[in-house]
Amino acid sequence: MSRTGTTDDGDELLTRLGALTAQARAQAEMQRSRVELALALQRGMLPRDLPVARRLHLAVRYTPACQGLNVGGDWYDAFTLGDGRIGLSIGDVQGHNIEAAAFMGQVRAALRALASVSSEPGEVLARTNDLLLALNSDLFATCTFMRLDPCAGVLESARAGHLPCVWATADGKSGVTEDECGPPLGVLGAMPYPVTRYELTTGSVFVLLTDGVVEGPSMPLEEGLDQVTRLAGIAAVAGMDVDALAAAVIKGAERVGHEDDAAVLVVGLDGPDVPPRPAGAGERARAPQP
Repeated sequence: MSRTGTTDDGDELLTRLGALTAQARAQAEMQRSRVELALALQRGMLPRDLPVARRLHLAVRYTPACQGLNVGGDWYDAFTLGDGRIGLSIGDVQGHNIEAAAFMGQVRAALRALASVSSEPGEVLARTNDLLLALNSDLFATCTFMRLDPCAGVLESARAGHLPCVWATADGKSGVTEDECGPPLGVLGAMPYPVTRYELTTGSVFVLLTDGVVEGPSMPLEEGLDQVTRLAGIAAVAGMDVDALAAAVIKGAERVGHEDDAAVLVVGLDGPDVPPRPAGAGERARAPQP
């Protein structure tokens, strides 16, 4: 083989390697841009401010999962309703891409809009479910929606396929809610979403979260919920600030080895207790007891 032939072959190989390297860099840049876009969508759709009300303390934490294109659609929300009560939601969209992040924004906006018409939690979820089905999307979402009256200490909750909440009281009791749960949003039409009513006492806390906080390769769901329950119990007895509790809960998410988003919304109540009003028709009164 001639020396010239060898040189030509080497130049051709270097040219091909250069082209492959340029192509790989372009693909990596496109992936990075898509992740940044999805993260921007997520952050832009989460509330910038939390509502303020007498006796009420709210704290949130959010950690996006961004391994490659693994960007999900977890969200939290808190807003003041027309009658002065507080609407609370937390949820998780199926999928980990830009479409999931965009769908999350649609679900959150729908919950807010429909809650302005009727804030009854079961009705809010039922109407949101019908709306999402009308959009004919392949995606679905799990969600918890709550309506809180801070003055009366009454919390009404409905769940759509979402994991339960954690509660704790200042007298040392704590646990996981055992309310009924309807199907995820966007799966089946004309579905009921049962409402459970809780009567909160001074110093009690409710922790709403997504599964990225309590479930992953390193920890099963039950163990993760137990971990949060212990943290909430300690916080309630010690009178810990809700912001400190939220930080501790999201910190614990590192132990599950999660590859998903992680969202936490902590609700705390203080001040003088007010006798709760009777439960409305179709609602089940339930105090947070073990």
